[in-house]
Amino acid sequence: MLWGGNLGALELRAEGGATRLLAVFPYGAETELAPGRREVIASRAFADRIEAGGEIHLLLQHDYAKPLASTAAGSLSVRDTEAGLEIRADLDSGTSWAADFLAAHRAGLVRGLSPGFRVSAGGERIERRGNDTLRTITGASLFELSAVTRPAYPSAQIEARAWETCTRAHNTHQDRQPVRGAVHPFNRWRA
Repeated sequence: MLWGGNLGALELRAEGGATRLLAVFPYGAETELAPGRREVIASRAFADRIEAGGEIHLLLQHDYAKPLASTAAGSLSVRDTEAGLEIRADLDSGTSWAADFLAAHRAGLVRGLSPGFRVSAGGERIERRGNDTLRTITGASLFELSAVTRPAYPSAQIEARAWETCTRAHNTHQDRQPVRGAVHPFNRWRA
């Protein structure tokens, strides 16, 4: 699984019980992952799995033991557009890690958004630009998005607002992390 992230503005507003997180992970934003190694995620690179209705999680720090929301539970929606991924999550601060995330966000410590994905066969383009290498992700399976402390990309926008509490049945699905395969050496530090 590979991770890339965007640093954005997280905003929390208290207006009742549940907290709604809104975020955008923009496509086409080139970033330097390491000296001389750049990456960009092409428009609609994650479309296949999203449109197929695959389960996607919102996690804290890429940790499947700290889920904040999921599409299967009905607490996360992911919309794929030409400009980027738009997510909306209803967070329940009843778990210790969700409460920790909200407190860390208020303190300015967790401000980034980072997708966890697996590049599909033929889903990348590598090109040389002088001494630099640019990797363009054109097709990948998105498994999760995470609120992170230190993201790789600089331009996501995340906003969290408290909304009126609503009740919903608890989901009993067990969170499972996708099987990790071989890691492309270009992204070794992110695996």
